[in-house]
Amino acid sequence: MGFARACSVALVGVEGVVVEVQADLEPGVAAFTLVGLPDKSLVESRDRVRAAVVNSGAEWPQKKLTVGLSPASVPKGGSGFDLAVAMAVLGAAERIDPKAIADLVLIGELGLDGRVRPVRGVLPAVLAAAEAGYRQVVVPEQTAGEASLVPGVSVLGVRSLRQLIAVLTDEPVPEEEAVPEGSPDPMLAGLMVPGAGVGTGLAMTPVEGPDLADVAGQRAARKALEVAAAGGHHLLLHGPPGAGKTMLAERLSGVLPPLTRRESLEVTAVHSVAGILPPGEPLVRTPPYCAPHHSATMQSLVGGGTGLPRPGAVSLAHRGVLFLDETPEFSGKALDALRQPLESGHVVVARSAGVVRLPARFLMVLAANPCPCGRHTLHGAGCECPPSAVRRYQARLSGPLLDRVDLRVGVEPVDRSDLLGRGGRGESTAAVAARVREARERAAARLEGTPWRVNSEVPGHELRTRWLVAPGALSAAERDMERGLLTARGLDRVLRVAWTVADLAGRDRPQAHDVDLALQLRTGISRGVPVTAGGGGR
Repeated sequence: MGFARACSVALVGVEGVVVEVQADLEPGVAAFTLVGLPDKSLVESRDRVRAAVVNSGAEWPQKKLTVGLSPASVPKGGSGFDLAVAMAVLGAAERIDPKAIADLVLIGELGLDGRVRPVRGVLPAVLAAAEAGYRQVVVPEQTAGEASLVPGVSVLGVRSLRQLIAVLTDEPVPEEEAVPEGSPDPMLAGLMVPGAGVGTGLAMTPVEGPDLADVAGQRAARKALEVAAAGGHHLLLHGPPGAGKTMLAERLSGVLPPLTRRESLEVTAVHSVAGILPPGEPLVRTPPYCAPHHSATMQSLVGGGTGLPRPGAVSLAHRGVLFLDETPEFSGKALDALRQPLESGHVVVARSAGVVRLPARFLMVLAANPCPCGRHTLHGAGCECPPSAVRRYQARLSGPLLDRVDLRVGVEPVDRSDLLGRGGRGESTAAVAARVREARERAAARLEGTPWRVNSEVPGHELRTRWLVAPGALSAAERDMERGLLTARGLDRVLRVAWTVADLAGRDRPQAHDVDLALQLRTGISRGVPVTAGGGGR
């Protein structure tokens, strides 16, 4: 009788559970039984592991073999358990020392020829192993850089099962044939899976992305973009087609500050699980930008799918920008599903296979036309939409959803002088990003010691009792609330925007004109406050 154990990790959403892989050999008819709630792809590992072991020069034990995955109550899926199963079997057969693999976490798929193929979700898996106290992991060579992002963990990247056996038995490590430079590597196919999130319109922000100076005119919308980036406020851009709504939204992620180390690990973990992490770039350092098509379903937005739920667009845009172009064309069910993650910063998806909690703290930008033809607000443009059609079109954005949007700005058509550059180019992305960074530093200093990082996260009760505005600054907002123009949530959001405007202007607390500008940006009603770069007006 032989027994050995190794460890691997089962992913539930973006969270990992360390799984003990136990192999038991007993006399009897040769058979291979795999237990512990495996899915179809994991059940098939029996054939992959057997072929890989034989083709690696090791002898397959001709006994009754039982492999158990503990805890048995946790659903397990994918091919990432292959390497741990193979090593547990070899340990039970005494081909390697069972003690050498007892506390080793192994993650990787095995090819029939014994090569170790990369799998998705290596970063969250190694994070889970580190939190459980494990300090040694073995991963495919292609994902060693991703695993090395976790501090305090020793990472061994291997190309084949032969190499791993040689390392554990102190034998000479064989050289494996490398892919010629410039040739496609079929081993990377498992990292980029069709249908795993690539179709959500995700794009990584390049170092030299589109510049905000390319946008002609639109001073009010540019100011709203700056306020949104500085305070993490959601934004609605409404106006006729061709006015620049999409151009503005595409440049918002470039204005956001670079991700911190912790944020980078959070975003990278989500992208690794979704299978959209670019090969050779293990760490996502810039805020992601995700723009799903208006035909996207509710499951593709918030997460879902068969079996255990997978990350949706709100999770792929975590710590970045979620842009919904032609927002009224989205289904009302999909849009209303965004209300919970907008408030909580995460989404909880329950399915029959389990409940998954996914991160979803994103900056949402909505873009909408005024009517189905888009010409309703243009004088003499010939809009033929009947009033009932205009009302139905605008009503597709529900009141509860719009109440969670801090900034609502009209984007007017660009006039000839702005389009031809006669009014001068607007500020560049770098100039606006510098002010945004300074404003966030002021907010971070004020919020130090609290669980909040930006103004949009601060509860309204704290703003009304702990951080007070200047005396009399809320007079206009209080009048709007009495008239029914503002809800209680709306007043809290005006306060948050006012603090962001004050941070951009370098003031210690909001003044009356900061609150007036916040009201103007939320309601779209002019309060006589001039929109200027950086400050809040006067």
